[in-house]
Amino acid sequence: MTTLYSFRRCPYAMRARLGLALSNKSVQLREIILKHKPESMIQASPKGTVPVLIEKNGHVVDESLDIMKWALEGSELLLSTTPAMHALIQENDESFKGWLDKYKYADRHPEFSEAYYREQGEQFIEKLEEHLSNSTMLFSNEYSFADIAILPFIRQFAFVDINWFNQSSYHNLRNWLTAFIDSELFESIMTKYPTWLESNQEITFPEK
Repeated sequence: MTTLYSFRRCPYAMRARLGLALSNKSVQLREIILKHKPESMIQASPKGTVPVLIEKNGHVVDESLDIMKWALEGSELLLSTTPAMHALIQENDESFKGWLDKYKYADRHPEFSEAYYREQGEQFIEKLEEHLSNSTMLFSNEYSFADIAILPFIRQFAFVDINWFNQSSYHNLRNWLTAFIDSELFESIMTKYPTWLESNQEITFPEK
């Protein structure tokens, strides 16, 4: 069976698990600790980041979006993805994620204040808020590939300072994020599993 190395709270790993949860495919899940990465994962993907998917034939897929595409191959969710969706995901990954990391770890980046880093991230947040003024999800009233790819990162942004976020003017974004966090879909990918060791019994994800 195909194997997936994952870390529960990593937004990249979360988006991969979301793709799998919405697919008709199952994998052997190996939940790891990032401070103690298993040698088998490093051998498969020397860059040492999660998620890492190893197909039965040994082919390695170690980019989260590519794992989503693998999981959703042939599905309407993937087939209906538009250039506008890809552009929004690209902005999330290439611009917003950098500001998110500096906002979350502002003490490591003393060049500017936490508030400054948050304000830079808000440029993307404001764009999402505008999208959500027309529908409950980013492009319609149903989850799209873009929603699934971006939501884990917005969750991380919100919880850097949840009091600030809850009092912010981003009402549409808060409703979008709350609906996601309260959903069975989110609950299904956030089950706590024991850390995988070479001797552990394999766990199948998602449970069908």
